[in-house]
Amino acid sequence: MSDSFSTLNAADLGAPLVAVSIVVPVRNEEGNIAPLIAEIVAALGERWPFEIIYVNDGSTDGTAAKLGELMRERDNLRQIRHAESCGQSAAVRSGVRAARGDIVATLDGDGQNNPAFLPDLIGAIETGGGRVGLAAGQRVGRKDTEFKRMQSRIANKVRNAILKDGTRDTGCGMKAFRRDVFLSMPYFDGLHRFLPALVRREGYDIAYVDVIDRPRHSGVSNYGFFDRLWIGIMDLLGVWWLIRRKRATPVATEVK
Repeated sequence: MSDSFSTLNAADLGAPLVAVSIVVPVRNEEGNIAPLIAEIVAALGERWPFEIIYVNDGSTDGTAAKLGELMRERDNLRQIRHAESCGQSAAVRSGVRAARGDIVATLDGDGQNNPAFLPDLIGAIETGGGRVGLAAGQRVGRKDTEFKRMQSRIANKVRNAILKDGTRDTGCGMKAFRRDVFLSMPYFDGLHRFLPALVRREGYDIAYVDVIDRPRHSGVSNYGFFDRLWIGIMDLLGVWWLIRRKRATPVATEVK
């Protein structure tokens, strides 16, 4: 993947200054785009100068065209497009690297995450005074199937027992974090499910915000059964290894 995003900042090409970047990874979510954008705009209002970055992860429906239509109406809406689907972690990473805001918030593109909770997540980062690296949404009243909820419960228990990250729901797509903290962490597929453990590894605190889950607006799930435990077991062990190998960053000064 190109490194071109890593050099973007608010001054590039006369881009407007933004404080917050909202990153939404999507694959084949044509019917959910317009209503979700309207909700994001209503939730943030004029509290922060913000941008919305949709990462189109290899969609084969009308997602790209719909985003193009809406981009002509909103100058703070951007689309990053993957030529082929690379997965949710890759989509989130592409969005964060392209972001112009120092604070990034993410949410799923299917409408199950309610943007009304974005101000609480973003506010938790702002009031953390540099101490809080991640504000994580914790779902209540989940609308998934019982089988999917059971998978999540098992996976969360196993993950917490091994990583001791103190988080009951790492699968919630609603998160806010400092962009520099995210980009300082090692990247791997599935990263978005281990953010609490990795943020703690970097020495930051985590704030938790209860968010109310709701049914998706339309369509079917595109990101899912990578999921919970079965395929993610090797990632779990890898993150455990990373945490064990972490050493304090030395204080380095140049001698002249």
